Amino acid sequence: MKRIIRTWNKTSLIKRITIGVIVGLLLGLLLPKVSAIGILGDLFVGGLKAVAPLLVFTLVASALSQHQSGQKTNMTTVIFLYIFGTFAAALVAVLVNYIFPLTLVLTKSTKSILSAPQGVGEVFHDLLLKVVDNPINALATANYISVLAWAVVFGLAMRTASQHTKDLMQTMAEVTSKVVRWIINLAPFGIMGLVFTTISDNGIGILSKYGLLIVTLVGTMLFVALVVNPLIAFIMTRENPYPLVFRCLKESGVTAFFTRSSAANIPVNMKLCEDLGLDKDTYSVSIPLGATINMAGAAVTINVLTLAAVNTLGISVDFPTALLLSIVAAISACGASGVAGGSLLLIPVACSLFGISNDLAMQVVGVGFIVGVVQDSCETALNSSTDVLFTAIAEKSVWGKKKRQTQAQVQTQAD
Repeated sequence: MKRIIRTWNKTSLIKRITIGVIVGLLLGLLLPKVSAIGILGDLFVGGLKAVAPLLVFTLVASALSQHQSGQKTNMTTVIFLYIFGTFAAALVAVLVNYIFPLTLVLTKSTKSILSAPQGVGEVFHDLLLKVVDNPINALATANYISVLAWAVVFGLAMRTASQHTKDLMQTMAEVTSKVVRWIINLAPFGIMGLVFTTISDNGIGILSKYGLLIVTLVGTMLFVALVVNPLIAFIMTRENPYPLVFRCLKESGVTAFFTRSSAANIPVNMKLCEDLGLDKDTYSVSIPLGATINMAGAAVTINVLTLAAVNTLGISVDFPTALLLSIVAAISACGASGVAGGSLLLIPVACSLFGISNDLAMQVVGVGFIVGVVQDSCETALNSSTDVLFTAIAEKSVWGKKKRQTQAQVQTQAD
């Protein structure tokens, strides 16, 4: 038994997760009524969600309290990449609609089931109110916008504190990180439970009924992940981006796909940034921020489903209107975490641009929930893996600039 445990611990996490996925799939097909297996998934996600807010608070507050005046970070570049990447994803979804126009069957009434925001203004109103939430309540309810805001406030205030106090905060961050690593090592068992629950509750047949819509959503997100994001990375770093892209997808995207929560994946992304040797002062802030505003997958979902509704109703869309839709989708997607239901409940905001009634828009939301088994998993994987990718290329672009400057100086001296 000890030999088996040692072999298991020496096996890479990705291989162990793959084994968990296969076992969960088989158990879901063969023993769908043994619901106790699914508890492993609930425990894993619950553990990550429980510790992640505390991790975010301690890491951000510690990083800012230790920050020295004049010390440079890459946050401006990271934020620009988050916003531009989300808009680019929304625009790709528009172009996909022109190439592969979709239609939907809208028959079911969902008037009283859901409540969507009435406009982008309401989205940001809710978002701003969450910023000033009670910090204890924010930690308890995993309100990451408020946790991040209070961590910044406390971190800045602690710059004038004694070194002993700063060291205590850093110790808290290190201890919390260690607890997170313990939980992440249980990922294979948790993901086995999550896969089991998905297959036993929905069956594989859920993928065939709305196959074309699922293929379009997933294909668009893959295009963003494997073409658009690498292109942005190449422009920023002038290096082959794919080794970094694939590593982010493998180590961050895989776990995010199964947990279906950017918040739960924050500890995973923190560990990946550490393994990549990135600047802790940057990623301790950029990763929690990315889980809030870096929403390329959400922008794709909003545009694909909105334009499918537009096609169904026979509404013509010119390119300027489609461009406006991309801007609205990008802004709305950045506020997705501030709205219960995430990106799907922001579809009515986009539909309102075309005069589509709320009743019809909510039917589109209903379709979104049906395909959400796959859509939400792929969306989260794209969002979360891109958080690390953009944080890394923001730093690498600085490294590259310094390297080119050094090479130019050496060449000048040689001449």
